[in-house]
Amino acid sequence: MTQHFLLSAASRTLKLKDIYKAGEEAAYRKFCEIRWPETEGDAICPRCGCVETYDISTRRKFKCKACSHQFSVTSGTIFASRKMEFTDLLAAICIVANAAKGVSSVQLSRDLGVQYKTAFVLAHKIREALSDETENTKLTGTVEIDGCYVGGHIRPANQEINRVDRRLARYQTGKRRVVIALRQRSGRTLTFIRKSEAEGVEIARNRVANGAEIHADEASHWDTLNAFFPVNRINHSEAYSANGICTNQVESYFSRLRRMVGGQHHHVSPKYLHQYAAHAAWLEDHRRKPNGTLADRLAANAMAAPVSRNWKGYWQR
Repeated sequence: MTQHFLLSAASRTLKLKDIYKAGEEAAYRKFCEIRWPETEGDAICPRCGCVETYDISTRRKFKCKACSHQFSVTSGTIFASRKMEFTDLLAAICIVANAAKGVSSVQLSRDLGVQYKTAFVLAHKIREALSDETENTKLTGTVEIDGCYVGGHIRPANQEINRVDRRLARYQTGKRRVVIALRQRSGRTLTFIRKSEAEGVEIARNRVANGAEIHADEASHWDTLNAFFPVNRINHSEAYSANGICTNQVESYFSRLRRMVGGQHHHVSPKYLHQYAAHAAWLEDHRRKPNGTLADRLAANAMAAPVSRNWKGYWQR
């Protein structure tokens, strides 16, 4: 029997102990090489683009010979103003890349030996960076679309006489959201957070290329898509797949998302649900790649991402 890729040695190209064994200097050089690959890790001034810089080794900073601007390897990136060591940053990236269903902030804080607040913000910065991969992506070919409702659970009262009909709007918490996912077969997954699945029609019009074929379930609001795309429908009360028509790929993504939310995080705020959804989509899209490749990709995304306006100084409001 053929061995599954995730069980093979080819999927394990990076070990957490190797990061700490290599030491802080190696981790620092790794970040330099990721930030400035065109010069093999030699600093380039982010202000004027000059390649001639002084190395201030005592503070791990650089000074531009042209404009005298001082900067570090993380200046202007999502890790700007970081206080953690570079080995810990690489370790955090490795842990996030290795976690097939995500990793909780409590577990990350214990693995790194940092406060929960530090781990919480660090994890969200990494999620924000990886979501930039699909910021302007348009899907082509065959695209599956569906929605998955998350959150808003209403705990029933202890005694039966005090229980209410939780389906009624007046008893809702207002925190229930739907994750609308568009997944291109053999391609990327785009996620959006809305209050109604019907809003996915307008999203599909904007993010699916002309000529693409859409597969959807029997929900009536998808009928509008017929005016813009070739649409194939599958009635789940009759079958989950028929003649190649299905939404199984997007349902596979929802399966990962549900297990991430329920098994790892237990509760996700509607305010930040979009980042967890994007994280699950990134893991699903790259599930057949070695963990070393995933870690390198995460690090490259983080070093290319600008300073986060949502997470820099988060706990200081």
